[in-house]
Amino acid sequence: MPGLYLAAIVASAIGVALLDRRFRLAGWASPGRTLAATGIGTAFFLVWDAVGIATGVFVKGGSALLLGIDLAPHLPLEEPVFLAFLCYLALVVWAAARRLLARRAAQASGRRPRESDA
Repeated sequence: MPGLYLAAIVASAIGVALLDRRFRLAGWASPGRTLAATGIGTAFFLVWDAVGIATGVFVKGGSALLLGIDLAPHLPLEEPVFLAFLCYLALVVWAAARRLLARRAAQASGRRPRESDA
């Protein structure tokens, strides 16, 4: 079923964005920095992919789940979408972990957590 992989990535990104919105972790806490970090990370990994493709390390396998649109040889349309999702997910997980650790530290020291830690 062509496009199923892209649909799964988009559905996953929507789920992460809803969690981000609910807990104001990355994008809703600091949209500009989140967008910049996601863009820079995506660009970095696209360059990484380009080097891997040029050296023959990365090749696109055949899959009925892909749309079949290639942005470059061995670079399907789904790849930059996945890389952007990966970077955004990493930011959300990082923000959640920092908040959880700050909350635990506050509880251990007996002080009340700040509003930004909650």
